[in-house]
Amino acid sequence: MDDRHTTLQHLKDRVRAFNDERDWGRYHSPRNLAMALSVEAGELLELYLWASDDGPQPPVGSREPKVAQEAADVLICLLNLCDRAGIDLAAAVDEKLARNAEKYPVEAARGRLEKSTEL
Repeated sequence: MDDRHTTLQHLKDRVRAFNDERDWGRYHSPRNLAMALSVEAGELLELYLWASDDGPQPPVGSREPKVAQEAADVLICLLNLCDRAGIDLAAAVDEKLARNAEKYPVEAARGRLEKSTEL
């Protein structure tokens, strides 16, 4: 499997099957999954803790293989959340990008860090 050939639906189906085999769905309310997503994102962020902007990212070489594992945990939690909440993630991303394109037109936002209300 790789990003070029794997659909979000395929990943959602695999995650759902994994959870169903373990009867974990009973714990997967949108609220709990949103909290788990935050926890997993924090674990990913922790790998970069104390890195200097001009130094290695992450700052400790032994953390590098863990980045992919934690990124996978974040995506698994997000896919679980979207599945339970009935969110079509691809459609949501497409809609959000369209809204952001309106808020951040290229000619006003290119190379700038301000929020849309500050441009």
